[in-house]
Order: sequence, then C-alpha cells, then structure tokens
Amino acid sequence: MRFRPNLRLRKTMRLFRRNPGGDPAEDVALLVEELQVKERQLLEAQRVIQQLQEQLEEQAAEVDALRRIGAAVGSAFEVDETLNALVEVALRLTGTESCHIYLLNENRTELVLRAADEEARPMVGKIRLKVGEGITGWVAREKRYVAVPREAYKDHRFKYFPEMREGEYESMLAVPLLHNNEVIGVINVRTHRPHEYSRNQVRILSNIAAQVAGVIERSRRLQQLERRAEQVSTLTEITRQIASNLYLEEILQFLVNMTAQAMGYKVCTVMLVEEERQELVLKATSSKSQEYISKPNIPLGESIAGRAAQQGRIITVQDVKEHPEYQFADIAAKEGLCSLACIPLRTKGKTLGVLNCYTERPHHFTEEEMNVLMALANQAAVAVEHAKLSLRSAILQEMHHRVKNNLQQIASLLRLQMHYAEGASAKEVLNESLSRILAIATVHDLLSREDLDMVPIKRLAETILFHTQQGLIPPHKRIETRVVGDDFLLPLQQATSFALILNELVQNAVEHGFRELDSGRIIVTVREEPERYRLTVVNDGTPLPESFDPRKTMTLGLRIVDDLVRGGLHGTFDLFNCEEGICAQVIFPKGDSSANANWRPRGHE
Repeated sequence: MRFRPNLRLRKTMRLFRRNPGGDPAEDVALLVEELQVKERQLLEAQRVIQQLQEQLEEQAAEVDALRRIGAAVGSAFEVDETLNALVEVALRLTGTESCHIYLLNENRTELVLRAADEEARPMVGKIRLKVGEGITGWVAREKRYVAVPREAYKDHRFKYFPEMREGEYESMLAVPLLHNNEVIGVINVRTHRPHEYSRNQVRILSNIAAQVAGVIERSRRLQQLERRAEQVSTLTEITRQIASNLYLEEILQFLVNMTAQAMGYKVCTVMLVEEERQELVLKATSSKSQEYISKPNIPLGESIAGRAAQQGRIITVQDVKEHPEYQFADIAAKEGLCSLACIPLRTKGKTLGVLNCYTERPHHFTEEEMNVLMALANQAAVAVEHAKLSLRSAILQEMHHRVKNNLQQIASLLRLQMHYAEGASAKEVLNESLSRILAIATVHDLLSREDLDMVPIKRLAETILFHTQQGLIPPHKRIETRVVGDDFLLPLQQATSFALILNELVQNAVEHGFRELDSGRIIVTVREEPERYRLTVVNDGTPLPESFDPRKTMTLGLRIVDDLVRGGLHGTFDLFNCEEGICAQVIFPKGDSSANANWRPRGHE
C-alpha cells in the first residue's frame, strides 16, 4: 500500500525543504514525533481489526452452533433423545468436559436431572435438587446465569453429589432454561481445569438453553393434547358403558380402571354411601392389593374421603402418609400412595359417594385435571342413580310376581283347610290359617331387611317359633322353644316352603305332643351338610303310638308338610320316636329350586 503522509507531516517536510539552513535536530524531533503518532494510530487500527475478526469468528461460531442445535433438535423425535443430542452439542461448542440438563418436576419444586454427559448418564432421573439448592437451584430461583472460573466446589451455594464426582471439576457455567420468562430448568457445563468463560460461551449456552426450553414446551403441549384426547376418549367410552350396561359393579370397575390408566394414577377407587350406617363402602378399585381392598368402611366425616363425602366438596392432599386425618397411612406406605384427590359423586344436590385418585409421587392436581375428574365423578353418579332406578323397577316387577304367587298359595291352603275343616270350630280354622299366613309373611319380612333374594334360615326359624309361642301355646303351659344349628341362606321359594313346613311341625308338636302336658320343650335344629339341608323338630311331649305311620295318618298339617317336602323341596319327611322324644325330620338336597317356584299344595287348586 502506498504511504500517504498526513497534513502535519507534509507541512513539516515543506518547512524542512524551504529552510535548509535551519536546525536539523529540531526538524528530526518533529519528524520522530510525527512518526510515533502514526505508529500509535497504526496499532489502534490493528487492535480494531483484531476485534472485528474476533467478532466475526464468534458470529460464525454462533451460526455454526445454531446450525448444530437445529440439526440436533430436528433429528430427534423423543424429548430424552433431543436432550442427549443437545448435551453433546453443548460440550462441543463450549469446549467443556461435563454437561447436565435439569428440568423442573410437575410441582415445580424440584429440579430433576434429565440428560447428562456419558459419565453422569447413569444418574439421570436419580439426582434431584430443590429450587434454590446448590448453584443449579440458585440459577433456577434467580433466573440468571452463574459463571464460576475456579474452585466451584468451594462456592457457598455448591451442593456436593459424590456419585457425580463433582469435586473433580474446577469451573462451572449454569444458565436457566426460560420460556415466557418462566423457569423450566437449568443447563450447566463444567471443566476440570480453571476456566474463564467468555461472553461467546455464555451466549452459546444461552442459545442452547433457549432451544431446550422450546423443545420442552413443545413436548409438554403435545403431551397435553394427547392427554386431552385420551381423556375425551375415556369419557366417551364410560358414557357408552353407562348407556349399555345395567350392572353397576361392572360400570364402576370399568370407570376406575380407565381413569387410572388415562390419567396415570397409581390407584383409583369408588366408595358409595351406605345410608343406614352412614359409612363409605368400597365398591370398585383398580388396586390388586388384598390389604387395600380389605380396608374397613369409613364413617362419614372421618378420614379424607369421609370428610369430602360429608361436606360435598373436593379435597386434595399432597401426601396422605403425612396427613393427620388420613386413617390408613401404613397401607398407603406399603402400596406406594402419595397425593390424593377425593371428588364427591353428586347428583340432584345429594352426595352418593366419592371418587378417590392416588398418585405415586407428590402431585399438584391442576384445574384442568380436576375438571376431568369432576366429569368422571358426575358420570359415576349418573351410573349409580341409573342402577338404582333399574333396581327399583326390577324390584317392583318381582314384588308383583311374588304377591300373586303368595295369594295363590294362600288360596290353595284355604281350600285345603276347607277340605279338612269338618268338626273344627271357626276359631280353630282361622287360627291355623292365620299361623300359615304369618309364616309366609315372616319370609317376606326377613327379605325386606336382608338380601333381596336370599333368606337367613336360622333367623326365620327363630321368628316362627316366636310367633308360635305368642299365638298357639296357652298361657298356663310352660313350653320352652329353641333353635340351634347353622345359619345358612335359602332362595325365596325354598325359604317359603321351609317356613310353612316348620310352622306345621311346631304347630303339630304343640297340639299333639303337649295336649295332655303343661310343660316341656321343642328344639328346632337346622343343619347345612355338604350336599343337603336337614331340619329336625324334637319335642319331649307324649310319644307317638307304636304303630304310628305318618303316611297313613295324614292330618291337614302333615299333608301340607308331605306335599311341600316332596313337591316343593324334592326331599324326604319322616316322623318317629327317638331318645329325646318325638322327632320330625326333613332332608332336602342343595341346588336350584327354580323349577318349584310356582309350587302349591296339590289337588286343591
């Protein structure tokens, strides 16, 4: 490049040429001064050029970093795969030796290690930091980066994890992952030797952090959409089940299983209110644990679920094991249950039960999540109400059928009574008929208190003996009556036959065994044997004649017994003397008696 002197130098040179007789030393000094100025300007120009070159190199490196980051993000489909790729990019672009990416958990209380360099990769998912804990937690709390050039392990914020071999690293640079100014995690890099992090390295790591935040946010939105789609599908399927299935137990079991699966809960349970006892009773659960299933009922107002049901409002608990009102903390610890949401099942302003949802880890139930659970609880309440209406309708039909059968049976007994009524007073006939009608009524009275289809036989026998004691035994006689044996259940038709048979046998014992005696006892024994049932009525009254044959001495009562035993129960009847007195014995097989549902005393329809 051609040298072009500036104006001052040119003036000096012209003066030097016009005044050849001047002082040469002064002229040289001026010239040297001008040369020194020029040299400084030249150095300044070189420095500026160097800065520009460095900026150009940084921008080129940044462009290259962005290209590599974009390639890493674009080449991976899964979040974890993307994070691992970004860890490799961060190591390469920053020239560091260790890189960790931490993300906040659902509750935003802990930072969880989600990706790391090869050495620390086995610890992914195992290392957790609370917000504000360690340098990484501090960065998350303060939302600004930290660069420690040397002895990072001596920093007052440092938290030591021996399994991460963190004491071997001197420097550390940590940058927050921000999305819409909200922290979602932290990325940090480290070196074994002391290292001053340049502005360019901070900028590159910040760019990587921004990319990670974008990936996480996109992933969360995608997961949210997938979760919503699954929730809508679950609600649709549950609604379809309610409309097509009449069995409440199956609907509730389907609901808890689908809810647990779709929402990712550890256990879901439906408990319904038992009105008489004012308790919550477990009706369906997704848990397979026998200990959990065997939990006792919960009185309304007690524990978390009882309080939610009584108050008719949603209650959530962060950790049931630590809540003072939760009654089953030991079972929760064994089953790995943590957070709980109790949602009342309400319809028409009334609470029918609760839907309990447990998570495996501490969990914050979001508003969106609670809206879905309330929709599921409403569906469950509709199912319960629908099942109750269906049951009432079925009961009304069944009651109509039973009333018609019983009236026909009473009509047959009255016709039979008329056939044998010769010589008997009206009062005697009416008393006998009244006793038989009361025996049938006793069966239905027990049905209304207990199961709708099965009757407890021992309690039935005790009630019939009570009525006999009250209505048939004269006040001046002291006859002890007692029932012993097993308390088994029989279906309605068998129970009705059993009641009429027992009524006739006890009435027969009172009338014939104690006609001449004023005291004694009647012992009724009911037994359930492997393949049959046995009924014996023993009284210590007057023994039967030696030549007594019940089939040749058919009174009305014995006729009814014989017909009911053979035609109604497909069993055998015998009456004989024994060591304890007179024994009437009925034996009939176990099995379906539906074929005898409409049986009535024969020959007198």
